[in-house]
Amino acid sequence: MASRLGRRYGKYALLVCGAGISSYAVFRLIDQKKEVHFRQTKTQSERLLVNASSQQTLSSSHLRPTSSKGLPSRADQLKSLRDGKEFDVLVIGGGATGCGVALDSVTRGLSTALVELDDFSSGTSSRSTKLIHGGVRYLQKAILKLDLEQYKMVREALQERANLLEIAPHLSYPLPIMLPVYHYWQIPYFWVGIKMYDLVAGTKNVRSSYYLSKKDAMDLFPMLRSDSLVGAIVYYDGQHNDARMNLSIALTAVRYGATIANHVAVTKLNKDSDGKLIGARLQDQITKQEWDVKAKSIINATGPFTDNIRLMDDQNTRKICQPSAGVHIVLPGYYSPESMGLLDPSTSDGRVIFFLPWEKWTIAGTTDRVCEVTHSPAPTENDIQFILNEIKHYLSPDINVRRGDVMSAWAGIRPLVLDPSKPNTESIARNHIINTSPSGLVTIAGGKWTTYRVMAEEAVTEAIATNPDKLSHATKCKTLGLILEGGHNWTPTLYIQLVQDYGLEPEVAHHLANTYGDKSFAVAKLAELTGKRWPVAGRRLHSEFPYIEAEIRFAVREYACTAVDVIARRLRLAFLNTQACEETLPQIVDILADELKWSKSEKELQLKKAMEFLRTEMGQQVNKELRDFEEDLHVMLSEVDINKNGQVELGEYLELMSALKTGTISSSRFSKAAEMEFNKITVDRAGGGL
Repeated sequence: MASRLGRRYGKYALLVCGAGISSYAVFRLIDQKKEVHFRQTKTQSERLLVNASSQQTLSSSHLRPTSSKGLPSRADQLKSLRDGKEFDVLVIGGGATGCGVALDSVTRGLSTALVELDDFSSGTSSRSTKLIHGGVRYLQKAILKLDLEQYKMVREALQERANLLEIAPHLSYPLPIMLPVYHYWQIPYFWVGIKMYDLVAGTKNVRSSYYLSKKDAMDLFPMLRSDSLVGAIVYYDGQHNDARMNLSIALTAVRYGATIANHVAVTKLNKDSDGKLIGARLQDQITKQEWDVKAKSIINATGPFTDNIRLMDDQNTRKICQPSAGVHIVLPGYYSPESMGLLDPSTSDGRVIFFLPWEKWTIAGTTDRVCEVTHSPAPTENDIQFILNEIKHYLSPDINVRRGDVMSAWAGIRPLVLDPSKPNTESIARNHIINTSPSGLVTIAGGKWTTYRVMAEEAVTEAIATNPDKLSHATKCKTLGLILEGGHNWTPTLYIQLVQDYGLEPEVAHHLANTYGDKSFAVAKLAELTGKRWPVAGRRLHSEFPYIEAEIRFAVREYACTAVDVIARRLRLAFLNTQACEETLPQIVDILADELKWSKSEKELQLKKAMEFLRTEMGQQVNKELRDFEEDLHVMLSEVDINKNGQVELGEYLELMSALKTGTISSSRFSKAAEMEFNKITVDRAGGGL
């Protein structure tokens, strides 16, 4: 590192080495020199994007981002929405599909605006299983039922899987998933099915599947239940950071000239005298200011809230959304290998359960139950217990699957839809649907995360077909192969440069590189010096996670407006560990307050809302009973512990039992302990280790 510094900073390195100055001062001087350098020339990340812009082509279109500099601020975006300009396309909804529509539209040469009621990816798009997949189970049904439509859906998803792995290499990667086999007759059955999955993917297959003996399967997945196991089959799908991927799609749209704004609601759809849509009434949810925006075409991509916008357009339209809640839980990383997932194809109620490593933790899910459409879906205790019980079936009996190990739990609403163009009002569409109302509202609904790009392409194509005179200047779709924000010059070793140039911990640098891609240099530039010998820069928010303070400041530049925006979407701390998230909240709010100029009352409000989010939407509320029991247990043990040494010794235990047997406990010093309702305490609910 010294030679690198010497080459790069010449006289500065010689000066500090000769004077014997501490490493802190060395990097302070270096940092000052970097500031001068950054003011005079483009930052490294900016140069990377400029190079990428000159080299990256989309087929033969030579499409390039309009800007490689910093993103326009949210205030700039709102100003653009208010200036009276008529947009070609207005997109409602900032999930994966909505942001995909905005990107598709703007890259076709259409002036595009997008508004989102909450935050980008605040709904279903951030609450997925984190897989980029075609759907093994769908292919099984397609083959067994000779269902051509379902087969086409799987093939399309597999093609899109390959595209996502290509356009966002920093956020997505292949993940091997093991399918354990417990009956010999299942070996050829599953093997043929998985090989068909490879075959349908064709040249876009990630990697070939393979068979494992029982011994090899146990070597790769030692947590697996071994009795009756005869072997396993491993196949590949993709995995990603869903919220970050969603945000990257949105930011890429901005780079190409789209105007987007989160925390902006559509309160009314405006129509002309002929009943055709001409725009919408918007309201900023932060300031409560309202204004009208003009648009030639409006696309409804609001997921579970599809019917809200459709009813705003026509009060007599029939609802098409059939919401279904899927719950996932997060467990410690030791429940699964670091780079091998597991699929249980036949749960007790016929559903599929995935058991996957993610961000060094373990995700398990999902459930499937009918629910109401809400902005705050929450997991139930029954959902959590169902997943835990299924996990116990295929994990080794040596592993105590404990309720207390659930670090976080969340529910996402699947926007299953009915096709309004079909007379059968009870038939749920297997794929996405596109519908255009008499007023011109284009609705895209249903589908899955993996196929967001194709859904977006079809929605924009429909909007153009509906308005051939107004949108005749649109070109063909250009999003296939379009590199997303941060992916232009990312390499697997980019994190090493962050370590060497900025003095970051390798774990922190690796996290930054695999979250922000080539934009990680801009984050590292904001990292403050630690005052330690090592790491030189990058103060962690929590000792157990690689998130650093600089990411909070950078989040504001990426349109984070609230504490929940940060803990749930910019960082994934709320989804990984609610307790650790709660511990870091005051620090996060302080940094946001400094960036956004919050008052004391606003800081208190943001802290309160974030705590409520953790309690209701991230599973803390369903853990209340467990926390209350732990508090009662602490009181009980404190009374029994005569010696106050933190242990219940044999003599103390016998004295308690004697008081219980003789009936004198109510008058003894164990009176409070006697009030505990022991009959309600179960080992499972207590965390399993008592």
